[in-house]
Amino acid sequence: MKNPISSTSLFLISLLLVSTCLSFIEAKTCKPSGKLRGKKPPPGQCNQGNDSDCCKKGKLYPTYKCSPSVTSRTKAVLTINSFEKGGDGGSPSECDNKFHSDNTPVVALSTGWFENMKRCFQNITIHGNGRSVKAMVVDECDSTAGCDADHDFQPPCPNNIVDASKAVWKALGVPKSDWGLLDIFWSQA
Repeated sequence: MKNPISSTSLFLISLLLVSTCLSFIEAKTCKPSGKLRGKKPPPGQCNQGNDSDCCKKGKLYPTYKCSPSVTSRTKAVLTINSFEKGGDGGSPSECDNKFHSDNTPVVALSTGWFENMKRCFQNITIHGNGRSVKAMVVDECDSTAGCDADHDFQPPCPNNIVDASKAVWKALGVPKSDWGLLDIFWSQA
C-alpha cells in the first residue's frame, strides 16, 4: 500500500513547523525600541570614572525597553560602576534614593531586567571567572535614556548589562587590570 502523504506534503508541513518555531523564537528576542541622538556634554559634566563613555554629539545610540529572558543561567556582560556619591553612577540608586559603598556587593540591571523596580533589594548570583558571588539589586542601568545630566552624560545602557560595584569584581577574583567588561551568567539567588 502506498503512503497517502507525499514527500512534497511532508516538506511543506516541515517548512510550516520550522517557520512557526522561528516566529516564536523571534517574538522572544529583545530588539531596540528606538534610537537616541547623542549630545556633547558640557565641559566637565561627564564622569569618566571606571572608563565610562561620554555621549558623542550626533551619534545614534540604540534604546531598549526589554532585556533577554531571565533563566537559571542568564547570559550578560558585567560592567563596573561606582555607587558612591561623586562616582560614575551619577545619581543615588533608584531603589532607595541612596548611595552605596563600593565595598558592598551591589548591582544595577538593564531596564528590562530591572522590571520597574520589581527586582529592588533582591539578590542575584553572578557567575564569572570561575567563581560566583551574591549581590543586591539597588539600581537600574537605564536602557531607555541617556546623554543628559540625569545620566551623567553617558549613553543608554545596552539591554544585557549587570553594572557592578568593585566588591563584586573583587569577589569574582578578576585582576584589577581586567576590570571593565566580563562575560558572565546570572540568576535569581
